Amino acid sequence: MASLTITDLDPTLQDRLRARAAVRGRSVEEEAKHILLDALPPPKREAGNLAQSIRDRFAAVGGVELPPVLREDGPPPPDFR
Repeated sequence: MASLTITDLDPTLQDRLRARAAVRGRSVEEEAKHILLDALPPPKREAGNLAQSIRDRFAAVGGVELPPVLREDGPPPPDFR
């Protein structure tokens, strides 16, 4: 996991971060992570074709060839006359 060092942080800002973390019962590092997660949410995915997304995801695995399904005629539809 990457680490981040912030140099020359204003002491007032550092005190505010420390106080905010204490109110929430977190360490300063945890609070900074939560602030960054709130400020930088993951990009929203574009709605697309679900079937194509599934095909794309499993394309590397390879396809499965299934024999065709032979369908038989079912019973005739009911006559409601």
